[in-house]
Amino acid sequence: MKTSVSVVMVVAAVFLVSVALFVSREGRLFSSYAAPPEASAAPQSSGQSLTYNFDNDNAGAIPAKFHGARTGQGSEGKWVVMADTTAPSKPNVVAQTSKDKTDYRFPLLISDEGSFKDLELSVKFKAVAGEVDRAAGLVFRLKDANNYYIVRANALEDNYRLYHVIKGSRRQFAGANFKVTSGEWHELRVECVGNKIICYYDGAKKIEATDDTFKDAGKVGLWTKADSVTYFDDLKAIAK
Repeated sequence: MKTSVSVVMVVAAVFLVSVALFVSREGRLFSSYAAPPEASAAPQSSGQSLTYNFDNDNAGAIPAKFHGARTGQGSEGKWVVMADTTAPSKPNVVAQTSKDKTDYRFPLLISDEGSFKDLELSVKFKAVAGEVDRAAGLVFRLKDANNYYIVRANALEDNYRLYHVIKGSRRQFAGANFKVTSGEWHELRVECVGNKIICYYDGAKKIEATDDTFKDAGKVGLWTKADSVTYFDDLKAIAK
């Protein structure tokens, strides 16, 4: 009798651990580190815009007017300006080059210059490498490194996903599946007005959703996951 009870308890424990690991991977039960508060940034009124092509930034350094952050675990991301002969606007791009394979790890590059409520946000990206993930994303209405919206494309999974990240927990609420190629430049673009969010990929509308998680203005930036080595160029935010 005791043996049977012990077996049941072991099986139950293994099951619970497996569920916890799976759910943690999806970001539903993950408890993130405490993100430092973001410095305030001027709210942008309708028609104001910020554009970055990184061509006047110093190679090998993080671009001016940006700072790095991280959601989740693992090491900090490594964001550097570098030359790329294939860049949409030559000569420079900004790249996340760290290859830390921690699964629940999301390096962020956040703009310091302004905050946006309703906006159109776009960027060109090239997925270069990654064994765990090969992803590129746009963050918006960001309060801090644990609270923001993110739309991202993944070249290993061939999908496009829209999440809100709440207290470090990433939760998908919309998405689409299609081919996302590595080694080629593509465009991510998102329009967010009120609680309506529309996401485009290479100019085609792929996601339309509503969400009331983040209603106030927040910062914008770039995002990758795990060991994704991703290049970005021509980041642009326009207030609506």
